Amino acid sequence: MVTTTGPDEASDLLNGDGPTRTETDSLGSMEIPAGVYWGIHTARALVNFPITRRSISNYPDLVRGLALVKQAAVRANRDLGVLEAAKADVIDAVCERIVAGELHDQFVVGAIQGGAGTSTNMNTNEVIANAGLEAMGLPFGTYSALHPIDDVNRSQSTNDVYPTAIKLAMVLGLQRLLEEHALLTTSFARKGAEFAAVLKVGRTQLQDAVPMTLGQEFSGFSHTLQEDFDRLSEVIPWLNEINLGATAIGTGITADPRYAEAVRRHLEDLSGIPQETAPDLIEATSDAGIFMTLSGTLKRAAVKLSKICNDLRLLSSGPQAGLGEISLPARQAGSSIMPGKVNPVIPEVVNQVAFSVIGADATVTAAAEAGQLQLNAFEPVIAHSILQSLSWMTNACRTLRVNCIDGITANTARLAREVETSVGVVTALTPYIGYAAAASLAHTALTTNASIADLVVDSGLMSQEQVRKVLSPERLSGLEAMTGVIHLPTP
Repeated sequence: MVTTTGPDEASDLLNGDGPTRTETDSLGSMEIPAGVYWGIHTARALVNFPITRRSISNYPDLVRGLALVKQAAVRANRDLGVLEAAKADVIDAVCERIVAGELHDQFVVGAIQGGAGTSTNMNTNEVIANAGLEAMGLPFGTYSALHPIDDVNRSQSTNDVYPTAIKLAMVLGLQRLLEEHALLTTSFARKGAEFAAVLKVGRTQLQDAVPMTLGQEFSGFSHTLQEDFDRLSEVIPWLNEINLGATAIGTGITADPRYAEAVRRHLEDLSGIPQETAPDLIEATSDAGIFMTLSGTLKRAAVKLSKICNDLRLLSSGPQAGLGEISLPARQAGSSIMPGKVNPVIPEVVNQVAFSVIGADATVTAAAEAGQLQLNAFEPVIAHSILQSLSWMTNACRTLRVNCIDGITANTARLAREVETSVGVVTALTPYIGYAAAASLAHTALTTNASIADLVVDSGLMSQEQVRKVLSPERLSGLEAMTGVIHLPTP
């Protein structure tokens, strides 16, 4: 076996001087490096698509999805008697190895490719065939004994294998994202509880508004993340609608009429994920709507997470000349010229992940729109865009939680000082002294830096006890339930 970890290494082998074997397809013959599991169709893709320098092996969930589809297909073919049991057993065993993580380095074609994913499907077929030949004690390329197309690809087409495999990969990636997303949501909720009694000034349009607690702010972050968890979870059942059995365009040509149900059942058993055959296989083969749904929902989650990170950067700005309400964990030195400077690097990297997800969604939208007639040829860039977004979002949620949120502290003395001197508290007094009087007092407080509470008492509008009751932290933040105006005796 020769390790080929990506397109560059595979291309070097293809153009090298080492031992080779000859393989032939409908276009002619090529010399293939003797020790690789891939064959001529993969080799042509390496020559044709030197685009991203990122192979499909960068997406392990996709490789596993491909292997699961091939395994389900071979079991269905064995059940239906359209493939010899001995060959089927060999293919089945190789697929099991790939699902377990073996041979992934042999999946070398570029993630973005022409041909609607044909090169990916053929890379998979060739690796399975040659690994099977190796298990049978035969040389690589002895396809008369086990053929990549006639045996491994029996009853299939790229046009039903590839979309099913990328849907499986997306479900696996989405499940992993949801796990991290839930942990991040819980982390924010814990901070909400920790800061429940810490009063602060709320802001609208970056201007002082009315008091709230820091706990309310962090609980709000937690709740908005929970909403996105729910929306992302709702996409999974839609991804589980597959078109296996459609073959080329949805008519099922070359497949036994019983194959679609047999392969669906086996895929469900192997993956542990419910699968449903689309009611209209022609529609399902050409439609990319679910990819837009997933991508759009991912974008929503990324945008909202990015907004939270913007807030964290603002709240921690300073530490002396900014808001400085919270302190983020210091993760690294922030400047090569300014000693002692520490930047909010974790929220910043999450912002950048969000920007990428937003751009990926635009790519998915354009690719989905560009499909023509019975097939969308641009599913490779859709798969690459969404799988990358899932992976990056998962990593972003983890690093935000571990390297930032769990270590946030509140600058309580500063927050208390801000509330005491904030004119925003005058809003709570308007039901008792009227808007005009409150506005006049607010203006005086701003120009003299006097305390609102003192000004109200000095003006004779309310007593000190009445002001204390109305401006209690519980009432200012809304934590103390009230159904209307407190009727106070005349001061």
